[in-house]
Amino acid sequence: MKKIGFLSFGHWANHPDYATKTAGDVLQQSIELAVAAEEIGVDGAYFRVHHFARQLASPFPLLAAIGAKTSKIEVGTAVIDMRYENPMYMVEDAGAADLISGGRLQLGISRGSPEQAIDGWRYFGYELKDGETDEDMGRRKGLEFLDLLRGEGFARPNPNPMFPNPPGLLRLEPHSSGLRERIWWGSASDATAVWAAKAGMNLQSSTLKFDESGKPFHIQQAEQIRLYKKTWKEAGHEREPRISVSRSIFPIMNDRDKYYFGHEAARTDSFGYIEAGRRAVFGRSYVGTPDQLIEELAKDEAIQEADTILLTIPNTLGVEYNLHILSSIVKYVAPGLGWK
Repeated sequence: MKKIGFLSFGHWANHPDYATKTAGDVLQQSIELAVAAEEIGVDGAYFRVHHFARQLASPFPLLAAIGAKTSKIEVGTAVIDMRYENPMYMVEDAGAADLISGGRLQLGISRGSPEQAIDGWRYFGYELKDGETDEDMGRRKGLEFLDLLRGEGFARPNPNPMFPNPPGLLRLEPHSSGLRERIWWGSASDATAVWAAKAGMNLQSSTLKFDESGKPFHIQQAEQIRLYKKTWKEAGHEREPRISVSRSIFPIMNDRDKYYFGHEAARTDSFGYIEAGRRAVFGRSYVGTPDQLIEELAKDEAIQEADTILLTIPNTLGVEYNLHILSSIVKYVAPGLGWK
């Protein structure tokens, strides 16, 4: 059994073919899609976070709004770039959104991807510590965020407060007690997957990872996941971890589907560079009839290792069309693979 979620990058532009011409369009349609997706049995609504771009950025108002309008679907991110975050303020925002949703928040965090702005986190008021890289800073802030979610007091109380204080040191409020176990680390390498397992975070692995062997994408990703599981077990964590992989899957059900995605049917993995000196492997899109998709996806080793599949969606095509994609997968593809 697999959980199935959708993953939206939240693009908008004043383009004649886009249903999302403004940021308001994206935000409202994201809520509408999450509500509709819950009704057809989709398990998760996840959103990417990018700064200095015409895409979704500050996730917590959106996640809270979805949480208030739904009752079962998980709401989350994939991923929040921790280089831009104040972990303390983020704990408060996340705690509030999680309580509004009734404990359904699933937060993916990471160092983040290449940016729209050069060292954009500097404009947010952050600087590297001596000898620190931006990767180090992202991991440092991630661990600080994780630690603060324990809910332990650390701030000295004012002897003359405006309101009565509980005894002892003060913690950040509102506190959501189960949220710490629902933090995921977005990993693009084997080493960071190992690091995340040791830290006790769930694992998110995307449609790309750094090329570490030249093997096909799904095999490299499966090896990454197996290494993560091994490290998790060796670390002695008491709970079972969760692992998600992202995939672009488009069933061809009609001529419109074929028009939009038929040209990707023969697409294979590709190799390229998203950072200087670090070659990456990009996973293929899966396009075809439901029967073709079932046959091809059954061979994807990384999917077999994960418990959650995040389906990347073309959010610019609007709620109705994206619901059609999700519904086609839930009805005609997932059952044939034992996902639902």
